[in-house]
Amino acid sequence: MGFFGFLLLGLLAGAIAKLILPGKQGGGWFVTLLLGVVGALLGGWLGSILFNAPLEEFFSLQTWALAIGGSLIVLLIYGLLTGRKKTR
Repeated sequence: MGFFGFLLLGLLAGAIAKLILPGKQGGGWFVTLLLGVVGALLGGWLGSILFNAPLEEFFSLQTWALAIGGSLIVLLIYGLLTGRKKTR
């Protein structure tokens, strides 16, 4: 998969992860792109370690599942780190 294909995969995986998670997540398209790319990297890394299934082709269901799963993990961590604090 090429560089631009990986960026597109990250953007779409990040957007899908934002749609799956309930609540309001901050950030625009650039934050979504970053979270998606980091999530795709994390998903590919975890997939290759745990299941011996790396990110290979753009139109592979396995690639999309790993990228979206990794993006969900990254989005959850991002939400915990940037969670809004209640003021009294």
